[in-house]
Amino acid sequence: MSLGPFEELVLASTSSARRALLDGLGLPFRVVAPEVSEDVVAGTPPQHAVAMLAERKARAVYSRFPRALVIGSDQLVALLGQTLGKPEDAKAARAQLGSLRGKTHEIHTGLCVVGAGFVETEVDTAKLTVLPLSDQEVDGYVATGEWKGCAGGYRVEARGQAIFQRIEGDRAAIQGLPMQRLTRMLREAGVQFF
Repeated sequence: MSLGPFEELVLASTSSARRALLDGLGLPFRVVAPEVSEDVVAGTPPQHAVAMLAERKARAVYSRFPRALVIGSDQLVALLGQTLGKPEDAKAARAQLGSLRGKTHEIHTGLCVVGAGFVETEVDTAKLTVLPLSDQEVDGYVATGEWKGCAGGYRVEARGQAIFQRIEGDRAAIQGLPMQRLTRMLREAGVQFF
């Protein structure tokens, strides 16, 4: 195991789901909050927005750790061209889940890896179909609190698994970090896993 020309690996995120996914690789890494604005110009397509935000986060942390290889990621949920961000409160989470029930939506996950002489950004898109949930089921799920900090108002790796009829795509990407893409990018940057 070697980080190649980099002194350390840094995850530019405080997401517990992203941290758990990266832990699975067995590489030592540091977690650093990116502390950047997540605002994008209205009307920016979700795929472009997540790529831009992932790169913004990675570059912000890289500017503080210039000898590191930095991983940035961001997610947006899109339903019929409308972007759903992180709900501000239970009422907003209820509205988001209500709009998703019985429909198929997309999760776009942006990934950016930045280090000295290396920058790569990609977007993973998955499709999820929510069951035609009753109002009682929506209220029950919102009461779990899992919606907090989650685009679309749900957390697919926890109790939220029970709200889906179908999931198409990279499960790790849906949880916040497209691991197949990430391991390829890390290898391209010179990281050796074994």
